[in-house]
Amino acid sequence: MAYQTGMTDSLSDMIACPKCDALHRVPRVAPGEQAKCVRCGTVLMAPKEGAMTRIVMLSVTALILMVAAVFFPFLELSVQGLGTTSSVFDAVLAFSDGLMLPLSFAVAALIVVLPITRFIALIYVFAPMALGWAPARRAKDAYKLAERIRPWAMAEIFIIGVAVALVKVAGLAQVTLGPAFWAFVGLVIITMLKDNFMCRVTVWQTLNARSPS
Repeated sequence: MAYQTGMTDSLSDMIACPKCDALHRVPRVAPGEQAKCVRCGTVLMAPKEGAMTRIVMLSVTALILMVAAVFFPFLELSVQGLGTTSSVFDAVLAFSDGLMLPLSFAVAALIVVLPITRFIALIYVFAPMALGWAPARRAKDAYKLAERIRPWAMAEIFIIGVAVALVKVAGLAQVTLGPAFWAFVGLVIITMLKDNFMCRVTVWQTLNARSPS
């Protein structure tokens, strides 16, 4: 299904393609259907049945996995009979002295605080609507926050960086992956699934339609 292009009396009835900036009127799209840009074919809307409930469930699961990923052992290094175990929390504290303190704050914010904040914001936004209730107070602001920090919530980037580093370290020491590593892997998969269920245009339409006037 493709959008119709053209002008309309209200800018709230229009959407711009994120790829080519073509303006389209916003149609009604049934769950399971897609609305694509008529110029470049980019998917602009793809609502899914039961998406809100799934997003809430996945966000709650991600919060649980995040706790395990932060405090459980992440990996163990063994060299010549000597071994050490480290967690993500230990890694954050390792940079907490002297000039490295800003790096400690950056690591904690990008891989722990911001992802947790986004999960909580999404639960706050979607949970009431998934139950058929009106949106929670200031739900629009919470969703704006979740979208604003999305590029900075870098848990998945962290696990990719760790995987690259382990390839180099494996030649120097014996590496044993701990439960926190696999919790992070699960977290990345769940985050991808959650974002796949989310149609942002539909979210805003639902928030506007259900919010008290």
